[in-house]
Amino acid sequence: MRDPRKNLYERYEPIRRYVEVGFWIVVMAVQAVFNTSVALVDAGRRAVPHATWEILVWEGSSHLVLLALVPGIVAVERWLSPLPRRHLLRYLAGHAVASVVFSVVHVMAMFALRALAYAAVGERYDFADWRGQWGYEYLKDVRAYASMVFGIWAYRLFMLRLQGEARVLDAPEDAGAAEAAMPLVTPEAPTDAAAAAAMPPAPAVEAPPAPPPVVARPERFLVRKLRREFLIAATDIDWLQAEGNYVGLHVNGHDYLLRATLTDFLTQLDPATFVRVHRSHAVNLGRIKEIEPLDGGDARLHMHDGTTVPCSRRYRDALRGGAG
Repeated sequence: MRDPRKNLYERYEPIRRYVEVGFWIVVMAVQAVFNTSVALVDAGRRAVPHATWEILVWEGSSHLVLLALVPGIVAVERWLSPLPRRHLLRYLAGHAVASVVFSVVHVMAMFALRALAYAAVGERYDFADWRGQWGYEYLKDVRAYASMVFGIWAYRLFMLRLQGEARVLDAPEDAGAAEAAMPLVTPEAPTDAAAAAAMPPAPAVEAPPAPPPVVARPERFLVRKLRREFLIAATDIDWLQAEGNYVGLHVNGHDYLLRATLTDFLTQLDPATFVRVHRSHAVNLGRIKEIEPLDGGDARLHMHDGTTVPCSRRYRDALRGGAG
């Protein structure tokens, strides 16, 4: 029975990996069947047609290697996607280099599989002229690479919208800065030289120490989920998790992503409330329900929302200090 408290993303998350793997398997299978059908029709028009098993081996080996390369393309796209817009040339250059590597690996692995298939039936697959064929293969591979990258990018963008991407709200204008920008009004100085000379010299006043810098701490976050926008309070965050170039905000059983590193983001939060407990985790001290000690000095934190967060031995002292 479907849990009405869970949104679409939370219901999709348990089967997400199966859907993603199944999607690429289906796509490659459909494309292999289509290309094989076209190749068979074309072979029938040739004066010396190729055997059906050869065409099956050619198309099957090509798409099998393409399927195996999908995780690598996902990793490259994830690595290059955080680049700022001003680094567009670096982004394109990175994908250009990756497309060459992609094509070389595809051709070499494809030829190796074909050689094994031919050897299994007592034939020899001739790939002596693979250097001359690689230019032709690259023209096809670069189109396949571009379409796969676009599909991965579009899917990732959709998942961000489905999950909900958070951002820090702009802080209000600092009143102190506004006052500093106002011109200072001073009493008019006497213009009479004699009167000015008769005035006693102003006593030396020691300048007060400079106030400590004020750290702007976000109190609320704006979350966009599909076409909806709503606010969450910083104090409602139960715990945080580093997820590459994002920080996962776990709030009342929901997960949101914020584009930042965990280290940088923690500098914006109140250190008396949020404490790092692991290389990739931080918690709201007020949301810890129980601390379960583990072997080796580590611990497992049981949160009020029912989740558990790892706590490494390195951060146990900081946890005790913050909790005290």
